[in-house]
Amino acid sequence: MTTIETVVVETSSLGDRSYLAHDGRVALVVDPQRDIDRILALAGRLGVRVTHVAETHLHNDYVSGGLALARLTGAAYLVAAADEVAFDRVPVSDGDEMALSPSMRLSAVATPGHTFHHLSYVLGGPGGPMGVFTGGSLLFGTTGRTDLLGARHAHALARHQHASVRRLADLLPDGTQVWPTHGFGSFCSATQTDAASSTMGHERGANPALRLEADDFVTQTLAGLDAYPAYYAHMGARNTAGADLVDLTPARRADAAGLRARIDAGEWVVDLRSRKAFTRRHLAGTLSFGLDGPMSTWLGWMAPWGAPITLLGESAEQVAAAQRELARIGIDRPAAAATGTPEQWADGDGARLGELTVATFAELAAVRDGRDVRDLPAPDVVLDVRLRNEWRAGHIDGATHLPLPELPHRLAEIPDGTVWVHCGSGYRAAAASSLLTRAGRRVVHIDDDYAQAAESGLTIEETS
Repeated sequence: MTTIETVVVETSSLGDRSYLAHDGRVALVVDPQRDIDRILALAGRLGVRVTHVAETHLHNDYVSGGLALARLTGAAYLVAAADEVAFDRVPVSDGDEMALSPSMRLSAVATPGHTFHHLSYVLGGPGGPMGVFTGGSLLFGTTGRTDLLGARHAHALARHQHASVRRLADLLPDGTQVWPTHGFGSFCSATQTDAASSTMGHERGANPALRLEADDFVTQTLAGLDAYPAYYAHMGARNTAGADLVDLTPARRADAAGLRARIDAGEWVVDLRSRKAFTRRHLAGTLSFGLDGPMSTWLGWMAPWGAPITLLGESAEQVAAAQRELARIGIDRPAAAATGTPEQWADGDGARLGELTVATFAELAAVRDGRDVRDLPAPDVVLDVRLRNEWRAGHIDGATHLPLPELPHRLAEIPDGTVWVHCGSGYRAAAASSLLTRAGRRVVHIDDDYAQAAESGLTIEETS
């Protein structure tokens, strides 16, 4: 008997999944990311031929590798018929069925909500439905957000989203696997969950779209939406036009003089090392976006679109990993790159090296109480760079709120004096601290878990 298997290809840095379903001979790929070499390598290891590539929707959070993969393999490229695109594809509409092989069938189900023309695909085997590729429709314990096409459409799309999820629940038995593209940290998800897998049966009892009536679902969904990355504005147009193969060859090498010139010109020179390494020693004027966190999301959100970006890493492998992540969101080529240490990047000029003062929430509480702690400077400003929903859920009394993505454009609004910066874990605060330091401000980076703020005796307020 033929065995059908669906393999997950995770892109954890963006909170997304792609899928390769196969019967041992032929394969279907759903929602592939830009770097399709991962898919090709997987197909090679499995000994299968990619014959179909399917998009659930025109993505807003990454550049699709679907068109390039289909052209390279000769696969049929399945895209919603209602989407107007600038390339040849196999147009797919609600109810269309495709035989992928004698043992695998694919059925398209219109599930508008995340976008107007969103499709889900039911994968059928000899025993009936096996799973459903739900893209940005039904996610694990939640749904895809409905405001990415503009706030004016968010309410109508939320109603569509509710109806679409219920349609899937009516069509599919409890044992059907749910295979979403978003929902693992992606800003395309209305809310976040920690689930690793799910079935239609589980979602019936857990998903708000299946527990709430339409009006309540719409109200709850829209109330929970927060900001999303600015680079999303460019993804839809890029995917409508179709993206070619990505160029991941090494970027041009920058020497110490070149780095100095780029920093002096105000360009974004990005240190990919961990934030702890950055705080100990860094090249003055560089910005901390470590590969140990969601680098591409925050850097892509904050850097001016199209601005030159230079990457600094401990190794060529580190720079290559960052280049790959940035290519997924349409930042195709770094302006330059360098590897090594801050001392090498400064070419022995100690005046070009810097460090960050680091503290904890307990130390903030102590300094606020007037106690002398490691000669830490008293804060004139406590800057919270988390997003608005995080701030409303609870924040330190007296703190100033400025979401990290807005910081590059609002530095002048931060009051004078020493700034203590925090976020939820320390990663975003490191990026903010480096931006403030570059602007000449005196900064203390709170590298601590926000849960420790209340534990340290700091007063926490909520915003209704």
